[in-house]
Parts: sequence; C-alpha cells; structure tokens
Amino acid sequence: MPNATRRESSDSPTNLRWLLATASGAHAADQLSLAAVPLTAVVAYGADARAVGMLVAVQSAAWLLVSLPGGALVDRWSGLAVLRVAMSFTAIALATVIAAVLVGWWPGLMAGAFGTSAGTVLFVLVAGSVLPRWVPAEGLARANSRLELARATVTLGAPILVGGLVQRGWVVAAWTAALAAALLAALGAWAMSDGRGPATSAGERSGARAWLTTDIAEGAVFVWRQPVLRAIAACAVLWNFAFFALVAAFVPFASGALGLSPASIGAVQAAYGAGMLAGALSATRLLRRVPPAAILIGGPACSVAAAVLLAVAPFGAAIPAALAAYWLIGFGPMLWLICQTSLRQRITPAGMLGRVGATIQVAIYGVRPLGALAGGFGGSLLAPSTLMSVIGMTFLASTLVVLSGPLVRLRTWPPALTASTCPARARGRPLPSDPHGSRSEPGSPARSHGIARSPGPRARRSPAPCSPSAQSPTARGSER
Repeated sequence: MPNATRRESSDSPTNLRWLLATASGAHAADQLSLAAVPLTAVVAYGADARAVGMLVAVQSAAWLLVSLPGGALVDRWSGLAVLRVAMSFTAIALATVIAAVLVGWWPGLMAGAFGTSAGTVLFVLVAGSVLPRWVPAEGLARANSRLELARATVTLGAPILVGGLVQRGWVVAAWTAALAAALLAALGAWAMSDGRGPATSAGERSGARAWLTTDIAEGAVFVWRQPVLRAIAACAVLWNFAFFALVAAFVPFASGALGLSPASIGAVQAAYGAGMLAGALSATRLLRRVPPAAILIGGPACSVAAAVLLAVAPFGAAIPAALAAYWLIGFGPMLWLICQTSLRQRITPAGMLGRVGATIQVAIYGVRPLGALAGGFGGSLLAPSTLMSVIGMTFLASTLVVLSGPLVRLRTWPPALTASTCPARARGRPLPSDPHGSRSEPGSPARSHGIARSPGPRARRSPAPCSPSAQSPTARGSER
C-alpha cells in the first residue's frame, strides 16, 4: 500500500526531539514527586500511616479525575496547547509544594502533589495523540519505545536520588529537582510547533456544540465497540489488578516468608526498573522482528512466570527467584505497553486518540486501588505461597484474554489510518452508516484500510476503516 502516514508537519524531527525532552522532564518530575511525597510527609510533617495514605490517594486521584476530560480536550483543541498549559501548571504546582514544605502547610503539599500528577496525565494523553501525526506508521514502535525509555530511566533513578537527599535532611532539594525537571518539560512543550494547528478548527468547534460528556462518551463507546481496543483494555485491567495486589503484598511477603532484609528488598524492587529499561531498549528491534501477537502474549505471560517464581521462592533460592521475578515483571509488560500503544495509534482515528487513551487509562487506574486492597487483605488471610498463586492466576487471566480474542491473530501490523480517512469521526462526530451497515465519508469512495476503491456494490459493502470490523487485526497488509 502507499506510504500513507499521518505526519502533518515538516518540523516533525524537531518536534520529536522536543517531545523526548518533555517526556524526560515530565516523567522525572512525576517520579521524583512520587518518591518524595511519602518521605516528605513523614520527615517534614511527622505524618502517620493514615495521613500518608491519604496524601498518596490524593496524588493518584488525578489519573481518575483528569483523564477523561483531559482526553476530550486533547481531541477537541490543539494537543500542544493543552500540553503547554499542563507543563506550566506542573511547574507552578511544584513551586507550591516547595513553599508548603518551607512553611509547614499541609494543604499546599496535597494540592501540589495532585497538580503534579495531573500534568503527567495530560502529557501521556497528548504524546499518544500527536505522535502518529509526526511519525510514519512503521516508526511508531521505535518512537514509543524512546518515550518509555525516558520513563523507565527516571523510574529507576528517582527513588535513589530522593532517598539520598531526604536522608541528609534536604527535603526541599528533592522538590527543587522535580521543579527543574518540570521546567525542562515546559520548555520542550513551548518549543514544539503545531504544524497544521489544532485537530479541530475554531469554526468546527463552534459548530459542533458537543458537551464534554458527549465527547467522553464517544471515546468510551468507541473502545467498547472496537474488538482490539476492548481486548487491550480487558488485559490491562486484569494485569494492573494483579500487579497492585503484588505491590501491596510484596514487602510483608519478602520480609516474612522470604526473610529478606530492607536492602535486599530494595535490590529486588530495583530489578523491576532494570527490566523496564531492558524492555524499552530492546523494543524497537523485537517489534520489528517478532509478530505483534507474540509480544502481546509474552508480556502478561512473563508476569505469570514471575508469580510462579515468587510462589516457590520460600522453599529455596529466595533472592535469585525474587530478582528474576521482578525483572520479568518489568521486561515483559514494558514490551506489551509499547506494542499496544503503537497498535492503538494505528487503528484509532486521529481525532479519537485522546479520548481512547483516556478511557483505557481510567479503566486501569480505577482498578489499581482494588488490587492493592485485595493484596493487603489477602496477605493477612492466605499463606504466602497461596497468595502468590492467586496473583499468578490473575496474571494468567490477563494472558487468556489475549489468547482468546482478536489480539492472538495479530501476526502482522495492521495498516495505519491516514489523516483523511474519517474526518467526521476525527471531529468527534459519528459517521453516517450506509444501507449495508458500513460507515463511509459522504461524497467519497468507500475505503478499506486506507486503500481507495472504485464505487460500486462491492465497494459499498466494504467496511470503512473507522468501523470496528474494518480494523480487524487479521486484515491484509503489513507495515512492519
């Protein structure tokens, strides 16, 4: 097929470099604040476990409260405009935290923590939306892996840096480092070019008159009706439930059943970051050579193997088994994340990317607290090996979602939608259905995966690329 991409700006290479700089700054600010919030609460405020839990809950609530309206805004307005405001707001939030720590103002710490996470939420949504406009379809996996590499690197280094600074009593210095990272992100956001400008013009915005709730509902309905996106969401929900059950249960399990010291537990948790780094570094090569289905199966399957290692760890070789388990949990799911993000960007119309990403994001973050509660209660009710087996079965359930649905048939990458494939849907309005149930743009020939066909009965019966049936993973063609 022709090299039909959604690249819209001659400044794409420059934009990509600044997007990577923004990713580094945004994720560094987020990870530094995540590590600093509980330590700051205990060291600077003398907070107890209940207060720390409340603060962490407020910080994580941004992913639930901001994702859906943020996704709608990214689709309706210029994504870069949203990003510039978000990164500037993040810097202001972190400056508020520094002032709050200096004067001992607890509400300021809570508000700043929420604002920092909100900025990260919007960055993730904008990056997923603008990347397909700047990168050819065959380059999406490499670009996404570079963005995830930035996140994996700071995830590994942020806790070490914050811990060292707070241990020396330099709490404000830890937040100052986060502020510096946020300023880098803001600089990158303002340096990027809009290319052709907003996905929706001012005239179209004034004519649409769509309520925010309508835009949000369209994204949720699109995910539910698209078989591939629905399978991705189901797999992610089950995996995140199991992972956060493991997060809640691991420290008591490691210190009790495994008899690990705090230093050894820290080393095991660092292996998770090392696995993420390895996954991000190898993603481009693997996704070019290995069928997408294998990556989508292997990601959650690595977690099943990790749970098996943890279940047998109390019976010998505890440290090697735990290290290998956490490395696998970092490595396989990182590859899965990059693969599903690249796939989602190919099969989602440009004007729906923000809302589709937000819908999946809310489903994931909504189930995480439930997983943490299940892990905490399960640790008090079940034997250690039994608990790890239950967590492993939940990881297995996420793998079975892939094996039993359309993802397992993804032997090649489906062709990407082009910018002009379905402009009505890109503006947030559903396309009219033809008498045969397919959807096509009025006045244009029916298309299948971006390939124009001559008008006629057979062409009219072919589903348009925006319909779920047309986006089947078994479609002909490959752009690996």
